[in-house]
This record gives sequence, structure tokens and C-alpha cells, in this order.
Amino acid sequence: MQKFRYLGLALVASILWVGLSLAIPPSLGNQSRVEFHTTPSLNQITPNGEPVQISLQAKDATGHPLNDAEFNIQLLTPPKTPWLSSDFPIVEGTTLLELTTQAPTGIVTFAQVMPIRGNYRLNVALIPTQPGAWQPFQQSLELAVPENPVKYRNGGILIAILILAGLGGGWLIGGDQTLESGEVVPQRVQLLLSGVIVVAIATLLYVNISAEVASAHPHHDHSFDEELINAAPVEQSNNLELQITGDQLTQVGQLAQQRIHIQNLTTGNPEANMPVQVKTIDLDHGRETFSFTGLSDRQGDVTWGQQFFDGAPHRVIAEMNGNGSTLQVGQDIDVEAIAPPLSVRLISLAYLTGIFLVSTLVGLAIHRRFLRLSLGS
Repeated sequence: MQKFRYLGLALVASILWVGLSLAIPPSLGNQSRVEFHTTPSLNQITPNGEPVQISLQAKDATGHPLNDAEFNIQLLTPPKTPWLSSDFPIVEGTTLLELTTQAPTGIVTFAQVMPIRGNYRLNVALIPTQPGAWQPFQQSLELAVPENPVKYRNGGILIAILILAGLGGGWLIGGDQTLESGEVVPQRVQLLLSGVIVVAIATLLYVNISAEVASAHPHHDHSFDEELINAAPVEQSNNLELQITGDQLTQVGQLAQQRIHIQNLTTGNPEANMPVQVKTIDLDHGRETFSFTGLSDRQGDVTWGQQFFDGAPHRVIAEMNGNGSTLQVGQDIDVEAIAPPLSVRLISLAYLTGIFLVSTLVGLAIHRRFLRLSLGS
């Protein structure tokens, strides 16, 4: 009997071990993976601020770099938030960047402005440039970008003003409503409406003056002054030709496909493994919104697709050092801006109106309670 008891315990232990092995997924430490870090760190990123430098490194199961890799990168914006929209509602739930580049050392670095707050999805697919060198794999990463603290401050100030105005208005409405001779509405209500009009006019003046000041003194980095001179789409030097082609007209929410091609004029063949520095400049503000250094593939191409989220015209500039000379090409891209949907604006208006109405009802209730307490005493 004791033998059967031990046999039963061993059988139960085996079943539990198999069940746990199936339930617990294998550790990433036993797989090839992509590690990433950002500069600045994620908690210091500001939406629509300075470009965020993202560095990706491919490693094998032992933690060693995977050399001779081809990265296929897709950066997705946070999903739509219909009840609490971001600054660029059209951008929500779209593709911000698609990039394919060679990485001999297994490391890829690029810089990109993050337009809105939320959780970005970074999909990375890697294949070896030498077939069979290692097993291709895919990985999905998440980048959480916090909201700009200034928006919380401004939103808090606006809500506080609405609450105070609503409480004061409710208190006034709850007072004596006797009409004097010739009055259409009671004097207290007239004072309330006059105050609301004054606040509305002051707010509109502040918003318009702030916009005028911002447009009169736009942020401009003078390091781009020379690069903002129109660059030709094709340049030749020392038997090398650098050419840029791609979409020159796009709209917010869509990818504009770009292509850099390098050709040897002597042999007529494309030049592979040539480093090309690419940057995109917002012409309205003179700021860099995207940059990376890529290697040309066997067809002599560097290709990518990017979205211009703010509706401003941009210039794409590509630069290459080859055979002792520097070649630079560029082209302008016109971007069609799209106004936020009417539903988004109505939802925001509903929030503000609701806060004011609730505050007014609370002020009215407080005044009536105060009157009852006064009469009771």
C-alpha cells in the first residue's frame, strides 16, 4: 500500500509540473529580443516638444548583439480617446512612422517628435541580412508619453473659473427676483449676464493676444538657416548621384512615402551600404521633427514613410559623404491640415457647459439653504 501511495504522489507531482510548464510562458531571457531606451527618459517627454531619440538594439538569448540585421520599424500613435481628446484628434490611432534600415551592429537610432500623450506602440521585425545567420523575430514595445503638465494647470484654472462663476451666478439667481418698473429681467440676473459677458470678452482677448504674440515670435533654431535654402532633388559629385523622390503632397493622418537613391555613375550600378543622414524640418517653426542615419540597401535605396501631424509644410533633407565630397538633396512637402471633428468640439463644449451649470445649481441650492437658515433663526 505504501508503494502505491508514493506512486500516486509522484504522478500528482508530474501532472502539476506539466501544468505549470504549459501555463507559464517562456521567459524573454531565453529568446532573441529588442532592447530600447529613449533620450530624454519617457517620464520627461513632452507631447509636440523636442524630438525624442529612440535607440533600438537587437540581442540574442545570451544577451549578445545580433549583427547584420535589417530593422522594419512601425510606430503607431495612441488609440482614439473620444471622451478626452488630445491636441491632434486626427492623429490618434494612426501610423506615425514606418522605417526599414540596415544595422550592421544590430543598433538603430532615430529621433521623432511625439505629437500627443498616450501609449505608443512600436512594432519591430528583424531579419538577418546574411540568410541563416540567426532566426528572424518580431517584438512589440510600448512607449508611454505623459500629458504636458501645462495643460493640467491651464485646465484646472479654466475649471476653477467656471466653478466660481457658476457658484456666484447661482447665488445671485437665488436672491430677490422682484422686477422693478421697466425691467425685463431682475437686476441680479442682469449683473450675472454682464459679468459673464465681461469674462468671455477678456478670455477671447487673452487667447487672441497670445496667438498673435506666438505667431510674431515663433520658435526658430538658427542652425537650420542654411539648410532652409531650397535644395535640389538630385546632386552629382565624384561619380556618385544622390536623388530624393517620394510624396510631395499629403495630409494629416496619412503617411508620406520617401525614397533616397544612390547610384554609381561610372558603373551604372546602385551603391549599397552607404550611410545617409536624413532629417525633416517644420518650415513654419524652423524645427527638426524627425531624423535618422540609414544605410542604403542592395538597390541603393533608403526608404521610409512618415506622418506630418501638425499640418505645416515640411522639408526633407538627405546628406551623404562619399568619395571625399558631400552631397545634399531635399524636397518640400505640402501638408493638408484637417480640422478636428465637430463631435470632438461639441464634447469639449458639453464638459465646460456641464461644469458651469452644475456649479450654478450648487450656488442656487446654497443660497436657498442660507435663506432658510436665516428665516429659521
